[in-house]
Amino acid sequence: MDSKIVFGVDIGTTSTKTVAYTPDGILMFEAEKEYPLYSPDPTKKEQDPEEIMRAVLFTLSEIFRKVTNYGGRIIGVGLSSAMHSLLGLDANGRPLTNVITWADQRSAQEVEDLKANGKGHDVYLRTGTPLHPMSPLSKLIWFNTHEPELKQAVHKWVSIKEYVIFRLFGQYVVDYSIASATGLFNLRNLDWDDMALQAASITREQLSKPISTTSILSGINPEVAKEIGLLEEIPFVIGASDGVLANLGVGAIQPGVIACSIGTSGAVRTIVDQPITDPQGRLFCYALTEDKWVVGGPTNNGGIALQWLRDSLFPEAKKLSQEESMEPYEWLINEAKSVPAGAEGLLFLPYLLGERAPQWNSKSKGVFFGLTLGHGRKHMIRSVLEGVLFQLNTVVKTMEEVGISPKEIRANGGFARSNVWCQMMADIFHTPISFPESHQSACFGAATLVLKALGEIEALEEIVPLVSITKRLEPHTEEATIYEAYKSLFRNIGEKLTPDFELLADITWRRNQQ
Repeated sequence: MDSKIVFGVDIGTTSTKTVAYTPDGILMFEAEKEYPLYSPDPTKKEQDPEEIMRAVLFTLSEIFRKVTNYGGRIIGVGLSSAMHSLLGLDANGRPLTNVITWADQRSAQEVEDLKANGKGHDVYLRTGTPLHPMSPLSKLIWFNTHEPELKQAVHKWVSIKEYVIFRLFGQYVVDYSIASATGLFNLRNLDWDDMALQAASITREQLSKPISTTSILSGINPEVAKEIGLLEEIPFVIGASDGVLANLGVGAIQPGVIACSIGTSGAVRTIVDQPITDPQGRLFCYALTEDKWVVGGPTNNGGIALQWLRDSLFPEAKKLSQEESMEPYEWLINEAKSVPAGAEGLLFLPYLLGERAPQWNSKSKGVFFGLTLGHGRKHMIRSVLEGVLFQLNTVVKTMEEVGISPKEIRANGGFARSNVWCQMMADIFHTPISFPESHQSACFGAATLVLKALGEIEALEEIVPLVSITKRLEPHTEEATIYEAYKSLFRNIGEKLTPDFELLADITWRRNQQ
C-alpha cells in the first residue's frame, strides 16, 4: 500500500506545529514545541531565533519518526509562518537582533510620521500593508533613528521563516505571501517596491529573493537532514503566511467566502482574484499565489478580552467552574446566557491592546459605554463577548465598502467551542455561520500548497470538499434585529472617541516623562 503523507509546518508566535496529513486531508500525526515571547520594555515583543529554529527541528524530527514507524511515504513538506517578523543578520547569516514580532510597538511614532507626511498612504496603496507598528517597514525606519550603527552592520533583513529556510537550505529566498506583509513589496509587480525601499533606507540586496508560494526548495543541509531523521531528499515547498493559509485550511477559497477566526486575537479574510486596497487604508491585501490575494483585517482583541475579564473581574471563576465541572471560560460564557442581546444597553469597545483593523490605532483603549446601576457583572460578560464580535463585523462591513460581497462565513478558532458565543456571531453578523472541522488550518493550508506544487491537485479549490463542516448556525431573527441598531452605535462611538484616545495617550506619555 502506498501511504502518501504530506507535512505542514507552522512557525507561529507562541509555538511551532508540524502536522502530517494524507492527501485527502486526514490528520495523521502532529507535534508542537512552544517558546517564550520576550518583552525588554512594554513596547518591545521579541523572540530568540535559535529557540524557534530548535522548535522547527524538534517538531520535524518527531513527525518524521512517527511517519517512519507508521510506514508512510513522505511526498513533501510545506512551510507557514506568522507575518511581519523582522530579523537582522550579518554577512555570515548570524543574527544581530532578536526576532521582532508583529506585536512589537516600538515604531509607533514612525507610523505617525508616515501618516503625517503623506508618503505612508502611497506606500500602502502599492504594498497592501496597513500603516501600523506591526509592519517591518516602520520597524526598519525605527532602526534608522534609534540604532543606526546596528542598522549599518546588518547584511540581510529577513523574517523568521526566511531565517529557517537559510539554515535549512543556505538560500535567501522569501515567498510572495510573507514578502507582501512587509510593507516593502509591490502587490502588482510581485517585487520589492522602490518607493518603500527608499522610505526604509535599504536596498534590494539586503532583502531575500521573492519567489512563488509553490516554489520547491531542495539541497537541504546534510547535517540538518541527519538531525531530523531525513534519510532521503524530499521536496520542501516554501509556502505562505499563516493568515492566508488559514483560508485554504478552512476551505474559504471561492469568491465571497469569508474566513473569520477568533483565538487570542481575531481576523476576517477572503480570497480575491486581483489585488484590492482600500482608499482609506483600513484593510490589508496579501499575496497567496501569483493570481490570488487575500483581503481582510486583523483585530488585536479576541479571546484576550475574555481572559482580561476573567482575571480582573472574576477571580473566583476558576473555583466556581470546578464546582460545576466546567472550564473557567465556559462558566463565564454560561453566566452571560441570562442577559438579553445587547446587554440591556451596555456596549464594550474591546481595544485593550489598541486596535488594528479597521482603525489601525495603537492608541485606542477599551471602553464600557452605557454603564448604569442596573448593570451587573453578567452584563459585562455579555458586552465583552458582543464587543469582540461587533469589531469583527465592522471589518466585514469595511470589506463590503470596497466591493467584496460576503456569501458565506466560515468561522474557526478557540471561540468555536462555545455554542453561545457562536450563536452570537450568527446573530450579530446576521448571516448563517459554518464551522469547519478544526485541523490546524495553517498547517493544512501549507500542505495544500505542497499538493499543488507537486501536481497532486490541479487547483486549490479541489480541497474544499475535504473540509468537513461540523455545525452551521442560522441567525435568530429577534436577536439579529436588536443587534442592527447596536452595530452602528458601536462603530460611531469608536470613531468619535478617536481624538480622545489621542489626547489620553498624550497625557499618559507626558505623565510618564516626569
